[in-house]
Amino acid sequence: MTDFAQRRFKCLAAVALASLLAGCATLGQGPSGREDLKTISDQTSAQKRAEIRMQLAIGYFEQGNYPIALDEVKKAIAADPQGVNGYSLRAIIYMRMGEKELANDNFLQALKLAPNDPDLNNNYGSFLCQHERVKESFKHFDAALANRNYRSPAGALNNAGNCALKIKDIDLAERYLLDALKLTPEVPETNIGLAKVYYARRDYPRASFFITQLHKVAKVDSLPADVLWLAIKVQHRMGDQALEQSFATQLRRHHAQSPEYAAYQRGAFDE
Repeated sequence: MTDFAQRRFKCLAAVALASLLAGCATLGQGPSGREDLKTISDQTSAQKRAEIRMQLAIGYFEQGNYPIALDEVKKAIAADPQGVNGYSLRAIIYMRMGEKELANDNFLQALKLAPNDPDLNNNYGSFLCQHERVKESFKHFDAALANRNYRSPAGALNNAGNCALKIKDIDLAERYLLDALKLTPEVPETNIGLAKVYYARRDYPRASFFITQLHKVAKVDSLPADVLWLAIKVQHRMGDQALEQSFATQLRRHHAQSPEYAAYQRGAFDE
């Protein structure tokens, strides 16, 4: 797994947790046929007890105390077996604990209760992608994007684009990532993905453009080794020795023991 992929895996739990912290409003049908948001005042006493347990579980999870977090979320589910957030959080906890089968089971249980939930579909799609089930993931990313109430479609677009890159489906990756670019051009992940797309196509000027954009929206010294190596290869193809050397300096300074720096030292630009 590349440095960037490892960061994405770590970020998945954080993003999924953020969606739980924001709360998961449910919908009810009104007389007009429109769906109304249910708020805290609509909660039953069992749901309120479950909410308290969920907040405790989230607190323990953020502290890295996964066994206690798991115990609290189990109590939340016992109080409210129909609560989607309980299964979602338990999936995230199991994922962090390396129990991918249990994580998968809980994602599926949550999806039975809320098959159209956009955050849940995005999180499960990301989970599938991280565990080499990439082709299955697109159904869930697309389900998230189809929900007109989704507050953060750029996240699902970026996730889908990067998953498409994993299976070298360059056209599909480009489609998702260009849509993400329209929504959030300042997101580093989008620019990295598009640089990869155009490098794979040997469209080095466009790849260089997105490397330049990345330079504007992210600190170079914060970039992982695989991204710096990509930037070096792009500038090497462009014949820009000054920029190539600049990125190489950052790679040596921050990732001297990385496979990417070893590849640079032996001049493996075509590997």
